[in-house]
Amino acid sequence: HNHGFWRSKPLLDTARFTLSFNSRHRKNHQRSQALWKHEAVQRYLESLSKEYQQVSHQLSADSLNDFEQRTLRRRCADLSPIAAAFQEIKDAEREVQELEAMCTELVSRDEKQLLQLALEEKESLDKKMNMLCRKLFQLLVPKEKYDTSPVILEVTAGRTTGGDICQQFTKEMFDMYQSYADYKRWTFDIVNYTPAEIGGLHHAAAHISGENVYRHLKYEGGTHRVQRIPETGMSSRMQRIHTGTMSVIVLPQPEEVDVKVDPKDLRIDTFRARGAGGQHVNKTDSAVRIVHLPTGLAVECQQERSQQLNKETALRTLRAKLYQQVIEKQLSQEQSARKLQLGTRAQSERIRTYNFTQDRVTDHRISYDARNIKEILSGKEALDKLINRLLEFAEIEAVTQYLENLQALDGGG
Repeated sequence: HNHGFWRSKPLLDTARFTLSFNSRHRKNHQRSQALWKHEAVQRYLESLSKEYQQVSHQLSADSLNDFEQRTLRRRCADLSPIAAAFQEIKDAEREVQELEAMCTELVSRDEKQLLQLALEEKESLDKKMNMLCRKLFQLLVPKEKYDTSPVILEVTAGRTTGGDICQQFTKEMFDMYQSYADYKRWTFDIVNYTPAEIGGLHHAAAHISGENVYRHLKYEGGTHRVQRIPETGMSSRMQRIHTGTMSVIVLPQPEEVDVKVDPKDLRIDTFRARGAGGQHVNKTDSAVRIVHLPTGLAVECQQERSQQLNKETALRTLRAKLYQQVIEKQLSQEQSARKLQLGTRAQSERIRTYNFTQDRVTDHRISYDARNIKEILSGKEALDKLINRLLEFAEIEAVTQYLENLQALDGGG
C-alpha cells in the first residue's frame, strides 16, 4: 500500500512466459485443491478479501477526489472476482465438510444406500472444488499480454540417419495443428510449405488467428521427438526403432507490431512457388524470400498467386520475428536466473516424445503420459486435454512461484 491505496504491481513479474519444471514438481503434481489448502495461499486470499471489503467501504466516502475514486474503482474491479471466487470455494468447502460428517454417521448406522448417494454427491463436490480452485488461480495469475494474439507457427524437420522419418513426422505434426485450429474454430492460413520428396515435409509455416490462440499454443514450442519403426526399408523388416525429431516455433503476432524495418536492410528475392499436393504451382516468380541483413533473419511466403500479397505476408512475419527478439531480450533481462520456455526458439530441450511402438505420448515437462497417439495427432479432444494439462500446471506453478517470492521478501516468514 502507498498512502492507503494499492500500488499497482503485476502479481507474477518473475513467472511470465515460463513453466518452472524443478524436480520437486516432477515428483509431486500439485493439484489445485492441494495448493488451495496451503497456509500461505489462505492468508493471502484472506488479505485480498479483507482489502476488497475495505475498498468497497472507502468508495462510499464523500471526501474522495476524482483521482482517489478512479484508483479505488480500478482496485475494486480487480478484487471483486477474486473475492467472489474465494467465497464460493469456502461455501463449497463447508458443503464437503458437512457431507463428510454425514458419511461418518451413515457408516456407523450401516446405511449403505444413503452412504452411496452421499459419496456420489461428495465426488461431484470435489470436481466442483477443483474447477473453482482453477478458476481462482486463473484470476490470480495475470493474463499474458500476448495470450489473445494470433501466432505464426513454424515446423521444421530435424535430421536423422533413418531417412524420411523426420519429414513424415513433421507433416503429421503440421496436419495435427491444422486440425486443432479447425477444432478450436480458429483460422489457419498456410504461409509457407516446403514438401519433402517422399510425402513428408521439410518446413512449413502458418498464420493462426482466433480466440486465445497464443495462450493455447505457447507451450508447443520446442523439440518434439518421434520413436517408430519405419514403414519401408531394412529397418521395417528388422523391426528396428528409429528416433527422429522436429521443432516447433510459436511466435505471438500482436495486431499492431511496432517494429520499424528499414527497406535498405532488406534483401528481397523472388522464385517459383513449390506447391504441395493440391496447391497451385506457379509458372511465374510469385514466391518471395526476404532476408533482414542486420540480423540474418530470413522468411519466405509462396502461398498466394500474387507476388505483392506474398511480400506483404513475408514482411508481417519478419516483423513478428524481430518483435519476438525484443520480447526475448526483455524477458532474459528480467528472468536471467530462471530457465525460460518461451514457446519460440527454445528448441534445445526435448519437450515431448511420441512413441509409436508403445502408443504413448509423453510430455517431459509435467511427466504426463497420454495413450493413443492417433487420437493426439487427430488434433481434437485428446490434444486439447494435453494442452489444458500444461496450462493448468503452469497456473499452479505460477502461484507456487509467487508464494516462494512472497516468503523470500518477508524474510522467509
